Amino acid sequence: MTKSATDLMQEIIFSAVIDSIQALKTASKGLPNTLLRDLNAIHANVTLADLPEDVQAAIATNVRAAFTRLLKEGYSVQPGRGTPERRAPAPAPVVGRGQRRPPAPGPRPGGGPGGPGGPGGRPGGRRGPPKPRS
Repeated sequence: MTKSATDLMQEIIFSAVIDSIQALKTASKGLPNTLLRDLNAIHANVTLADLPEDVQAAIATNVRAAFTRLLKEGYSVQPGRGTPERRAPAPAPVVGRGQRRPPAPGPRPGGGPGGPGGPGGRPGGRRGPPKPRS
């Protein structure tokens, strides 16, 4: 009976995690403080170069073994296509000295040409309730 890809990947990842933990123990040389320091150094942004050499070697061995096992089980392993090339945004038109820029497309914020209160100024009228006269 063949295994599903999910079962196979779970076995591969479980084996890699166990081997990496064992490599951490080996790298600490039996010293609990060193093991604790190495464990605390592992975080979400850790890179392979930040790990102890024994752990790096264990990960490299497990990756090779995982690809070999996937090929043995009949799965095809292909190189990735990579990320698509990103294009730079189009440059803005160059405006010579003394020339006006072309108007920006779309409506202006605030409604009309002078903003929300009419042509060029604050809204007319008083704000709030009238003040009582004494």
